[in-house]
Amino acid sequence: MTAVITRVADGVGVVTLNRPEQMNAITVDLGRELREAIAALGSDPEVTVMVIRGAGGNFCAGGDFAEVERLRALGLDALRELFVNFSDACREIARTPIPVIAVVEGVAMAGGFELMQAADLCLVADGARIADNHIRFGQIPGGGSSQRLARLVGRQQALGLLLSGDRLSGNDAAALGLAYRSWPDDDFDTEVERFVTTLAGRDRNAVLGIKRLVYRRLDEHLDAGLDSELEAVVDHIGGEAGRAGVDAFSKRK
Repeated sequence: MTAVITRVADGVGVVTLNRPEQMNAITVDLGRELREAIAALGSDPEVTVMVIRGAGGNFCAGGDFAEVERLRALGLDALRELFVNFSDACREIARTPIPVIAVVEGVAMAGGFELMQAADLCLVADGARIADNHIRFGQIPGGGSSQRLARLVGRQQALGLLLSGDRLSGNDAAALGLAYRSWPDDDFDTEVERFVTTLAGRDRNAVLGIKRLVYRRLDEHLDAGLDSELEAVVDHIGGEAGRAGVDAFSKRK
């Protein structure tokens, strides 16, 4: 089974994280397939807007700890591939000319929360459970939170969320500026379809032009910060401090 599936209809490209039994947790393959899907749909002249969502009622639970343990045993270079693939997928969103919308319901934790941050827009269900919970397992972010979150919500809120691991609802995320809209769970799919369909019907050149103008200079120095974060997370998880956190999470399950 492929980790990511795509479809295109009526100007909308849909990317679905397809590991529902694992709450769409991130693996080496998922990160690679996600980047490839974003790049392919972003270059399709028939697509005006892209949606990323998760299968099975959850967005993404973050990194797959079984995968992390497997890669740790193979050494730092193998572990680095997991974070490089996911980081490349997140960075591809900003490079893609069309707007990319994260459609978030259920769980969006750790890497799932970081994928939300990388998206151009987020639409969230009120009942979504959102957090950067790396700190709860003695870990540090590796998918962009240390760099993107403060740019989105400011230093105080970013450090508060990263150091506490506090959970947010969809309403909380919208109030903080982490999402554009939050809707009741029962109305969520209907409201998302309405929003996305309207955007897909806009003039494509205007849509692409607006995204290009907004991003111009917005991401200055971000890539350098993301590179530093990637090196830090691999060193951390590859060391003894990271081992304790991975073991704690595994025992909890």
